[in-house]
Amino acid sequence: MDWFNSHVLSVVVFFPLVWAVFGLLIPTTNESGRNALKYWTLIGSLLTFAFSLKIYYAFQANGAAFQLTELAEWIPGLGTSYSLGMDGISLWLIILTTFLSPIVILASFTAVEEKLRGYYFLLLALETGMLGAFVALDVFLFYVFWEVMLIPMYFLVGIWGGKDRIYAAMKFFVYTMVGSLLMLVAIFFLAYQHKLQMGTYSTALLDLYKVHIPGGGFTSPQSLLFMGFALAFAIKVPLFPLHTWLPDAHVQAPTAGSVILAGVLLKMGGYGFLRFAFPLFPDAVATFQIPFMILAAIAIVYGAWVATVQPDMKKLVAYSSVSHMGYVVLGLFSMNAIGVTGSIYQMLNHGVSTGALFLLVGMIYERRHTREISDFGGITKVMPIFAIIFMIVTLSSVALPGTNGFVGEFLILLGAWKTSPGLAAISALGVIFGAVYMLWLFQRVMFGPVKNKENEKLKDLSFREIAVMVPLLFCIFWMGVAPNFFFRKMEPSIERFLTRSTATAVARASVPSSSSIAAFFSKKN
Repeated sequence: MDWFNSHVLSVVVFFPLVWAVFGLLIPTTNESGRNALKYWTLIGSLLTFAFSLKIYYAFQANGAAFQLTELAEWIPGLGTSYSLGMDGISLWLIILTTFLSPIVILASFTAVEEKLRGYYFLLLALETGMLGAFVALDVFLFYVFWEVMLIPMYFLVGIWGGKDRIYAAMKFFVYTMVGSLLMLVAIFFLAYQHKLQMGTYSTALLDLYKVHIPGGGFTSPQSLLFMGFALAFAIKVPLFPLHTWLPDAHVQAPTAGSVILAGVLLKMGGYGFLRFAFPLFPDAVATFQIPFMILAAIAIVYGAWVATVQPDMKKLVAYSSVSHMGYVVLGLFSMNAIGVTGSIYQMLNHGVSTGALFLLVGMIYERRHTREISDFGGITKVMPIFAIIFMIVTLSSVALPGTNGFVGEFLILLGAWKTSPGLAAISALGVIFGAVYMLWLFQRVMFGPVKNKENEKLKDLSFREIAVMVPLLFCIFWMGVAPNFFFRKMEPSIERFLTRSTATAVARASVPSSSSIAAFFSKKN
């Protein structure tokens, strides 16, 4: 037990991969073997979630900056170590990853019936990559996990995707790889600068905080290094105009791939800004603050407009992700506690709500093998349980007060207002447009006459499908009415982040303590 407690992060990170390797030994030549593999994978993901709860209970909000740390020598010549740790920022993203994984695995039981061993192996291997990226405290180790995530998702889209899956998979791979290579160059340059200034190579995050890189201006060394990281993270978010890979990947990916892509992988971009780009290059953040907020505002409005005219349900939800993740970038670059807290909360909200939307679209696709909105209508009459759940998730997506979406968007817009009232006002239009495209989607699919005979015989959600959705519905309301439960664990980490990341040029903006946010919601709740 002592070994487990001192290596709990390693256990959580690598347990899914080890479990998946043993799953490859299960024969799938008959139905019983296929079912055994499905339940084996589900049990492995549930155990990983249980282990992650150990992290939650062990984490002390007012304790050290990074906790449950592990350190081992890895590549001495480069100064690279196997260094793991977590804080209040990464805590909830770890929980989100382990929470969504068993949900998508359970949802896949009837969605995928070919090459099962490879499919479930890749899902668990992808979980290992995502968790490793959230706990890596060495920049090169983070890069390794960042690249590890790319491989399983590439194959999930390329093998089990739709008819244009090869094109979508290649586009996803090329976009991500280009950004990653620039980040790798910046990592090596930082390690070299540590050698010049401190006498030894190092890629440890805490060591690199001490490296002085001249800042000021768009062409300063710090700004160029910042862009090396920022481009990789902006592609992953994805931020306009680097978003074009996302709709293709979402539409072609299997349902589980879409949920993981929206629920976790996109959050890697926001997390990368928080953990690496901002604290390493604070002067560059001051320089690029307004340009990135402008791009975020464009992404919010543009994503909503394009989503409104989509004839395909899945593509509509994909473009809604561009809009919602624009809010995340807007809050991050507001560089005050209110906006940053809202961004982290919005990342969690988006994982729950948009993940639920992709699951619902996948469930209706399994029945009708079409996602065209015009092929539906009157679904409420034949699938009332599906309609009720779809309505709740829709209201969450449009940020109805009392649901999770409201809290994150409210805090982001409030934080952005403190930095740039004009951009906050433009971004607020996204709330209106979001209600337009989501409610219009719900109206066209759910109400009116049953236009197609194929829809008259549709079966409502099964017990398994309801079990898939219930945890997400619970989170929608829990996060909407009790956000302070989540804020308590992240507040001290956000304050440390702002202290380390806020350059003098940014500090002229009001930066209220995040404890005031908790106090505000305590009064409301």
